[in-house]
Amino acid sequence: MNQSAYKKICIANILNGVSDGLYKFSKPSRVPLVLAPSPEDPVQVFDPQDLLAGHESKLKELFITREAQWRQRVAALISGQPRGYMIPEKDLALSGLISFAGASSEFFYQVWFTEHHPDMCSVRPTEKWLEQAATLLAHDFNATRNTPINSSDYVVKNYGLQAIADYLVDEWSQHLGFDTRIPVPNLLNHILTISKTREEGSWARGVLFFTDPVNIGSIDFITKLQRHERPLISNTKHIRKLLIGVERSDRKLVSDGNTIIGISEGPVPEYAVAADFRGDYGFLRLGEKKVASFSDGNFYSSTREARLVELEELLLDAKLPSESAGTLFKLIMGLVHRAGHARHGATLVVDLNDTPVTLPGHVLEPSLNLLEPKNYELAGALMRIDGAVHITAAQTIHGFACLLDGKTISWENMARGARYNSALRFSAATPNVIVVVVSSDRPVSIIYNGIELNAFCRWKPVYQYMPEIVTLNDYLNGVEL
Repeated sequence: MNQSAYKKICIANILNGVSDGLYKFSKPSRVPLVLAPSPEDPVQVFDPQDLLAGHESKLKELFITREAQWRQRVAALISGQPRGYMIPEKDLALSGLISFAGASSEFFYQVWFTEHHPDMCSVRPTEKWLEQAATLLAHDFNATRNTPINSSDYVVKNYGLQAIADYLVDEWSQHLGFDTRIPVPNLLNHILTISKTREEGSWARGVLFFTDPVNIGSIDFITKLQRHERPLISNTKHIRKLLIGVERSDRKLVSDGNTIIGISEGPVPEYAVAADFRGDYGFLRLGEKKVASFSDGNFYSSTREARLVELEELLLDAKLPSESAGTLFKLIMGLVHRAGHARHGATLVVDLNDTPVTLPGHVLEPSLNLLEPKNYELAGALMRIDGAVHITAAQTIHGFACLLDGKTISWENMARGARYNSALRFSAATPNVIVVVVSSDRPVSIIYNGIELNAFCRWKPVYQYMPEIVTLNDYLNGVEL
C-alpha cells in the first residue's frame, strides 16, 4: 500500500466512524474534513456528502485570500508544543455547522465539520466528538505501517457517552477550578440503568443531581440519610426505589457521585449534573442547561421537541405580516408539542387562503381566536379527536374533526398510514395550505403542495465508493470529488 492510499484509509475510517456514531446520537449527519497535514501542504478537502456546499466563499477567504496570515498563526500556535498535544484553533463559524479545528506539531492543521441539527440540546458533546476524531487522525497519520489503524473508527462510532463525559469534566475544570472526584462515565451509565429500571411496573420519575463532595456543604437539605446507611450510586435498584420519594414534586435526591446524601428542595446548583427522569425518557442537565436526552438505554442530542423549521420558513414566505407569521408559528408549535408530549397523533390544517377552504367536518361559528387562553386549551383538546383541526391565517380555529381527501398520487407511502397519506392527497389538491401531521411516536411531517418538506435528507452512506481528497483550489473550481 502506498503512502497516499494509507492516509486516505486513515481519514475514511475515522470519518465513517464519526458519521455512524452521530447517526445514532443525533440524526443522519454528514461529516467533511479540511486538512493540511504539514506546513508545506496545500489545504485539502474531503467532503464525500457535500456538506460544505454553499460555504465556498468563506473557505476561500479563510484559507486562500488570507493564507499567509493563517499559516503564520498556526505555526506560532504549535511552536515548541510536545508531540501528541492537540491545540484547539478558533472556530470557523460556518452557518448551520458544528466544527472543531485543531493543530499539533505532528499534524499541522485539520478542521472537522458536521451538521447542527435544530433540535439539539447542546452542541458541546458533538464538538468533543469531532475533537476526538482529530486526535485519532493525528495519531493514525503518524503511526508506523505495522500499527493497526482500523480501531479508530470503532472508537468514534461508540463515543457518545464519553463525549458527554468529556464535556462535563471540561466544564467543571474551567468553572469550578478543580478536577472532580466524580467518575463521570460510571455516573452516566448508572443514570441509563436507573432509567431502564421499573418499580412496580412504573418508570422512574423525579430529579437526581450530583455535585462534587467539596460542594455538599452548600446544599440546603430537607434531610440527610445516616452516613452508614447511604446507598451507593451503583446500587441502581435501590436508587430507583428512592426516586419514588421525590417524583412529581420539587424535591430532589442529592448525591456526591458515590452515595445518596439526602433530599433537597432547593434549585439544582449551577454546575451540578442532574438527571431529570420523566418516565420512559429523561434529560441530562448541567445546572439548568440541557446536555442530552436519554431513552431506551442510550443518550441522544435531541430535545425531543420538533423545531418545525420548514413550517416557520413557509409562514415567513407567505403573504402575512411578519409579526402575524411569527405568532401563528408559535401557536402551532405549541399545539404540536402538546400532542407530542401526550403521545397522541394529530393533524393540523394551516389555511393561508383569504377565504378558508371548505372541509367536511365540524365548522365553528364563530371561529375561535387562538390568542385567547381558553380557546388555545380547547384546540389542544380538539386535536385528540379523529380528523384534522382547521386553523386559519387569522389565528383562529375554523373547524375540527375535518376529513382530508384527494386523488391518489404516485408518491404515497403506505407504510405511513391513513393520516399521513390523506394529508399528502389533500395538500397536493389544495393550494395555499400547510398540513402538519403529528404521529403518536413523535415524528412530525410538514406537508405542502403534496410534498413532505422535512423528509429530505442529503446523508448517504459512502462505503461503496470513497471519493478522492482534493486540494481546496480544485474544490472551489468544481473538480469532482
